[in-house]
Amino acid sequence: MISQISTSLPYPWPHDSSLHPSTSALLIIDMQRDFLSIGGYLDSQGYSVARFQSLIPRLVSLLSTFRRAGFPVYHTREGHASHMATVSSRETHRSAVNGAQIGSQGPLGKLLIRGERGHDIISELQPLPNEPVIDKPGRGAFTNTDLEFSLKARGIRNLVVCGVTADACVSSTVREASDRGFDVLVVEDGVESVSDELKKWSLEAMKVEGGLFGVTGDAKAVKEAVESWMSSSLLSLNRPRP
Repeated sequence: MISQISTSLPYPWPHDSSLHPSTSALLIIDMQRDFLSIGGYLDSQGYSVARFQSLIPRLVSLLSTFRRAGFPVYHTREGHASHMATVSSRETHRSAVNGAQIGSQGPLGKLLIRGERGHDIISELQPLPNEPVIDKPGRGAFTNTDLEFSLKARGIRNLVVCGVTADACVSSTVREASDRGFDVLVVEDGVESVSDELKKWSLEAMKVEGGLFGVTGDAKAVKEAVESWMSSSLLSLNRPRP
């Protein structure tokens, strides 16, 4: 059986046809109230979060498919401990310049601070107890976290990545994953940015040079591939032994 998504670009993914729960995981980036809800970090900077709402049912469906098929699922959250020792002076300055200083009080609690309401993942995508949540102090999910160790300890070498935002945390994480040898597929209709242009060019940048950082594919194709693997696996289990 070929376990691969043939419609992903610029090459069928995974490159070695190894789509399987023992090798592949879903990584959901930063689907937090601070990025998706009124009163959160992005909204406080003046960005519209309305464009992110269409992501939610699509990712709920994708997550459900991966769970039913028994594939590992990881979630990430961006934020800092209340002592804010991981917030550089430049990051404090930058966020203040843009109208929402990290650690300042907002309607959902202190912005991008762990334990606050805004820091938590939205209710529709709440992790199950067996799904690791990677708390990261910056954009990339591999920097200053145990994500790489956790993935490699389980034999994971293929990542399906979705979430927000395409130009920041998704892009940073995909580049880090590529440098660590992971084969990455970004769900093109499963990520979003604060503008169409940012999303478009973030996705294009991932695919240059034959997939320098990864490939892209749509949620429908990803779901169909996982469901196809699940169906084939069940048939194999139910096939009479000679």
